Amino acid sequence: MLSMNFAAQYRQKLTTPAEAVKVVKPGDWVDYAGFANTPVALDLALANRRDELSDIKVRTALSLRVPEIVKVDPLREVFTVSSWHFSGVDRKLHDQGLMNYIPMMYRNKPHFYRKSNLPVDVAMFVVPPMDKHGYFNFGLTVSASRAIADQAKVIIVEVNENMPWSRGGSEELLHVSEVDYIVEHTAPLPTLNPAPPTEVDKIIAGLIVEEIEDGSTIQLGIGGMPNTVGTLIAQSDLKDLGCHTEMLVDAYLEMFKAGKLTNRTKSVERNKCVWTFCVGTQALYDWVDHNPAMAAHPVSFTNAPHVMAQNDKLMTINNCVEVDLFGQASSESAGTRQISGTGGQLDFLTGGFMSRGGKGFICFTSTYTDKGTGELKSRVVPTLPPGEIVTDPRTQAHYLVTEYGKVNLAGLSTWERAERIISIAHPSFREDLIKAAQEMNIWRRSNKLSS
Repeated sequence: MLSMNFAAQYRQKLTTPAEAVKVVKPGDWVDYAGFANTPVALDLALANRRDELSDIKVRTALSLRVPEIVKVDPLREVFTVSSWHFSGVDRKLHDQGLMNYIPMMYRNKPHFYRKSNLPVDVAMFVVPPMDKHGYFNFGLTVSASRAIADQAKVIIVEVNENMPWSRGGSEELLHVSEVDYIVEHTAPLPTLNPAPPTEVDKIIAGLIVEEIEDGSTIQLGIGGMPNTVGTLIAQSDLKDLGCHTEMLVDAYLEMFKAGKLTNRTKSVERNKCVWTFCVGTQALYDWVDHNPAMAAHPVSFTNAPHVMAQNDKLMTINNCVEVDLFGQASSESAGTRQISGTGGQLDFLTGGFMSRGGKGFICFTSTYTDKGTGELKSRVVPTLPPGEIVTDPRTQAHYLVTEYGKVNLAGLSTWERAERIISIAHPSFREDLIKAAQEMNIWRRSNKLSS
């Protein structure tokens, strides 16, 4: 009887995308779920209302395609879109003046909605089909979805049969009784293939993997370098590893298929992978779907240092853009140009250090080639450029890794830090970095630096 009632509610709320988005009014705040759960049909229907609307503010995250509302409004006369974390798509839109960034520590995102009462007039989520109990599921993006839904005045779901059902965990469900409008739109999900590693990536990954012990819990950040570490782990002799991460990526699937990922030694959600959003290949999505060995949680849980640190030997692996001689790392901007976002990097750097036997790694190639000039430049700099955002303060700098080695900065003075950081810089830049350190009074005359 109850299931029949849920089915009746579903039919009553089922409508077309065009009808559903009529609820959006001038001046509204609209939330897209973001990541792989960004609405497709609803986005297009909202774009088609461009000439009827004004002052529509839209929040999203890690766009995997250009939103239709951006395409139809190249002068931002109607739609102002902002992102909680930049993808390559978002970065290009930002460079064109079509996207803004919302600064955040990722673990705080649900709290921003619940404690700061961010306005949400209309929330849109892509979800898998409803189950017999009347529940939808947030699929590949648990993150802050429940908090957004709790704050929303109107909730619209876009049902996509291809969206996996994520097992909880917590805060992964949305009941039909809470939903105002339902639309159906089956389409392939956006996928992201791991970038092929370079030889330098493999060297850096090898330096990190040799620090990992059996029974470690692994967190991999966004980007090619952490994924390379995960792939190398899958090829190693390590065993009984665990997963506690924000982003579930294909490297975890590779570890699982290699028999390395068992989760049996963890303290938090033992025998289960803990994650909050997932972006990767279709094979990864198939692995997630209805998998009882997965536990999807809101990011306020996965990224809370005091939660993750309950796992012994928590190894957190993330990458950055630049590091200065004080140990400050920027992982999100180049000068004032926004590249990605703070995300959960500082959360996991902190949690890795708090964990018994844990370690937090920030890895980066020692140099990069300037696309404009073709000039080789150092990622180790005397001080971060004006306007560049500090993602990891020097007070939380622990392990730094390049192809020239790894150093641990925890508890070190400024001159000790300068010496160790310069030791993993590209040899061509070390003398200039030493001169800069001398000018900043963070160099000892007795320092000896091997080339």
